[in-house]
Amino acid sequence: MQAEPPLYPVAGAAGPHGDEDRLGVPDGPEAPLDELVGAYPNYNEEEEERRYYRRKRLGVVKNVLAASAGGTLTYGVYLGLLQMQLILHYDETYREVKYGNMGLPDIDSKMLMGINVTPIAALLYTPVLIRFFGTKWMMFLAVGIYALFVSTNYWERYYTLVPSAVALGMAIVPLWASMGNYITRMSQKYYEYSHYKEQEEQGPQQRPPRGSHAPYLLVFQVIFYSFFHLSFACAQLPMIYFLNYYLYDLNHTLSNVHSCGTNSHGILTGFNKTVLRTLPGSRNLIVVESVLMAVAFLAMLLVLGLCGAAYRPSEEIDLRSVGWGNIFQLPFKHVRDFRLRHLVPFFIYSGFEVLFACTGIGLGYGVCSIGLERLAYLLIAYSLGASAASVLGLLGLWLPRSVPLVTGAGLHLLLTLSLFFWAPAPRVLQHSWTLYFVAALWGVGSALNKTGLSTLLGILYEDKERQDFIFTIYHWWQAVAIFVVYLGSSLPMKLCWRWALGLILATHQLYLKLLVCSQPQHIILAKLVVLLVTLLTAATSYLWMEQKLQQGLLPRQPRIPKPQHKVRGYRYLEEDNSDESEAEAEQGQGDCSEEDAPKGGSLSEEPAGSCRRPCPYEQALGGDGPEEQ
Repeated sequence: MQAEPPLYPVAGAAGPHGDEDRLGVPDGPEAPLDELVGAYPNYNEEEEERRYYRRKRLGVVKNVLAASAGGTLTYGVYLGLLQMQLILHYDETYREVKYGNMGLPDIDSKMLMGINVTPIAALLYTPVLIRFFGTKWMMFLAVGIYALFVSTNYWERYYTLVPSAVALGMAIVPLWASMGNYITRMSQKYYEYSHYKEQEEQGPQQRPPRGSHAPYLLVFQVIFYSFFHLSFACAQLPMIYFLNYYLYDLNHTLSNVHSCGTNSHGILTGFNKTVLRTLPGSRNLIVVESVLMAVAFLAMLLVLGLCGAAYRPSEEIDLRSVGWGNIFQLPFKHVRDFRLRHLVPFFIYSGFEVLFACTGIGLGYGVCSIGLERLAYLLIAYSLGASAASVLGLLGLWLPRSVPLVTGAGLHLLLTLSLFFWAPAPRVLQHSWTLYFVAALWGVGSALNKTGLSTLLGILYEDKERQDFIFTIYHWWQAVAIFVVYLGSSLPMKLCWRWALGLILATHQLYLKLLVCSQPQHIILAKLVVLLVTLLTAATSYLWMEQKLQQGLLPRQPRIPKPQHKVRGYRYLEEDNSDESEAEAEQGQGDCSEEDAPKGGSLSEEPAGSCRRPCPYEQALGGDGPEEQ
């Protein structure tokens, strides 16, 4: 019988048509090795490399958009829920019917205390948390804490709201410090992926030129703050689509209000104790809070699923291996840098002006004159103005970097001086367009302020080892400013900064208005005085810093210790002093005497120039350096 042909052809065997395929190339064992395992004949290495780095750049843009959207949704849900709950808890009928004698005002005061006071300690733990978890995971953890705060509002009790508010206060500075660090790192990675050929020529250890990532940083910060300022508009959606249907009109809520603005004796003196026509049903409240919880959960998914890592795994290890003690100390040591000291007034003013937009303009001028039901539209005007004006930060691509900051400060200065002379009448809607216009202009100044500050910090401190420290200091001073405002709201306004009068007297009428600050009731005037003094101090200090840099004055920066991957005894005795500056470290490298030089030629010697003295443990063993591993 004739043998049956095999079911599958044998690899390497000749086919039925001979030893050559249709192209004339042998197909059997005699086939050339390059044809079997070689590269694809039409493979273009440069084209594939270009496509690879284009995908990398698109991934960076995706990271920036995801982080911006996640931050916007998180802050929008937080502000919207807090605003809605404070309005509901203010109504005495709601408190009596829903919760009886549970003491909601006391719970609200403790909750606000936890949110505003806890960030004061953030300078101690924020860099440690960012280095321990990593930048991306710190963002995810902080967004999760915001979602936890939203979830506790399903059951409003002291033991749910206050602990979650304290946890939220602990997460505020780490969230925004990691956000600023993340956006700055994305701009540096985008530069690396755009100039990969230059990186290959310079070598992997060569740093790119200083300021090379600045254009990308400016664009990414504009994108981030364009999204972020929309959070104020997103926060008003619960009030527009839910709470406004239950509110009284201004004729009821403002019936006992007789003065607004600089003529008022408080933020909202005489505001009615009842603001709700009918009480919202429990089921409706659960539906609204469930929607907010779903949005907070979506923000968590955006950060978790779409945001890539800020650093490579090896870089993360290097960032952590400098020592936890050094990580704890370095934020304080950076205060030596005169650039940070000159920018501290701007950090403080950045916190003041956002609070004044929400409380001063929103309540003292807006609600006091056109009613609570229009508060949402006033804040939407501020949000849209700030979001649209963030694009103006792109002017820094062609103009000096000081122009956005100085322009925003000048706009706020004009608005602050104008508010000194304006006291709108309550229950009058004719000047509502003026309020919307002022709110939008204030948003323009806020956008230029935030975009300019974040971009400036990313340019001045482009070393990846310093960025988390610098943005921690920035947002910590903002938290301090918010704490000062919170603390000042409960203090007598007799301490109205009389020393500030000599700095800002312009006309006799302004002088008479500022003298009223000595009375304890004029809170709006006191806030305007503090804003004006802080703004003038911040602008002067910043311009002084730019002048010092133009004169070539070198800042003193603490040296970041080199990563130490191997732990030895007496580590703290090694001459890796993070307290010295980089200039001192460079001068000290060549100052070793012959007695301090390493002896012998063993492989365990450290490189020449390190000149590390043997630690006592090594001296006891009789060695002159680290032991052979």
